[in-house]
Amino acid sequence: MRAIALIAAILFAFASQATADDLTAAARGVIRAQERALGQDDAAAAYSYASPGVQAIFPQADIFMSMVQKAYPPVYRHKSFEFGETRADGDRIAQQVHIVDANGEAWEALYTLERQADGSLKITGCSLLKAGQSV
Repeated sequence: MRAIALIAAILFAFASQATADDLTAAARGVIRAQERALGQDDAAAAYSYASPGVQAIFPQADIFMSMVQKAYPPVYRHKSFEFGETRADGDRIAQQVHIVDANGEAWEALYTLERQADGSLKITGCSLLKAGQSV
């Protein structure tokens, strides 16, 4: 009986890790897809990865793109964009991204994503700080 409990615990641990890994991969895929769309100036595609809450604030793709260009220049144009730590809590994910902007300055971005009713992940926000600064 103990062997069965041990096997069940091991299988649960592997299943939980697989689920967390899948969620991390999905979140990174959404962020990477938006990053590529921004790099191609594809406002409609970039906008499609934003959550309904973000889309309510920026009701058109061109308004969203303009906001990104003005408020998030390191996200809009950069030399490097590398994923850091991921944290998940249920259907919410926080993904750290290390960015080097077009001028060679380092930035830290924290993307938040949330699973939607249709099962997709959408970006709910992005906080951006110059590397080495604190909140």
